[in-house]
Amino acid sequence: MHSADHSHTHGRAHRDHGHSHDHSHHDHAEGRSARVLGWAFVLTAIFMVVEAIGGVLAHSLAIVADAGHMLTDSASLALAWSAMHLARRPADHKRSFGYQRLRVLATFVNGCALLFIVAWIVIAAAGRLLQPVQVNANAMLVLGTIGLIVNIVVFAMLRREGGHDMNVAAATLHVLGDLLGSVAAIAAAAIILWTGWLQIDPLLSIVVSVLIVRSALALVRRSAHILMEGTPDWLDVVELRRTLEEHIPAVRDIHHVHAWLVGPNETLLTMHASVIEGANHATVLHEAQHVLSDRYGITHATIQIETEPCGDDCGGAEEKHEAKID
Repeated sequence: MHSADHSHTHGRAHRDHGHSHDHSHHDHAEGRSARVLGWAFVLTAIFMVVEAIGGVLAHSLAIVADAGHMLTDSASLALAWSAMHLARRPADHKRSFGYQRLRVLATFVNGCALLFIVAWIVIAAAGRLLQPVQVNANAMLVLGTIGLIVNIVVFAMLRREGGHDMNVAAATLHVLGDLLGSVAAIAAAAIILWTGWLQIDPLLSIVVSVLIVRSALALVRRSAHILMEGTPDWLDVVELRRTLEEHIPAVRDIHHVHAWLVGPNETLLTMHASVIEGANHATVLHEAQHVLSDRYGITHATIQIETEPCGDDCGGAEEKHEAKID
């Protein structure tokens, strides 16, 4: 038992050194992302108020729809910012995994909100197609142009951070919808000025809504999958079992493998490993940790060693040795 503990401690010390660097990098990236979200919220909220007032005065559904998008954007940016700050709180006795999943929950809420606002715009636009409303095309053109500039700035700010965090990616998608909405408002204003065709205003609103539905659904599906503790998309459990069985001679079979994401990036795993008689448990644990860490990037795993093959229910008189890799 002493040798097993020593081996585990040595492996843990080595991983902790790497983790300190990784956590430092993640903390720096998350701090930068939080600042970007804060500034994006300020810019979006200010112009949302301006655009909402202007859209009502101009009687433009395209502008009002874009203001509606920006309202959900402001809320999504505020939610993303809050979730990111709360997620950095350390684990406590009530939430042993910490608050990372708040970021996933924020992504799910933002995705659903985007789908609801799209549905509202499409319904309103359908009514405008049947009964066109006179709009102030000049005001549309001005507001659409200003909105486009603001949205390009905010989108560029968020785009750089979207690859690091799904929460930021969800907020970026909201802003992309606004950016396309501004383009649509400008196009609608120009066409109305040149041709007088009022239906182009709600028609382009529908086009913009359809463009962002697919991405919104993808975000909702991904965040819901994590909230349901589904296996990470990139992880093939069958292949992982085969790899462990092939690379660790003392392992008879790997079973009861469960893997899930506690947050957008951190994978947790539990599994049972049945070993041959006389196998050194500490060595098996060390080799399993090495494979999981180097090949799959999984550094938080709980492994149960069993000395008998797994039966139908994996029960029976087994000599078990448990160790936690974290």
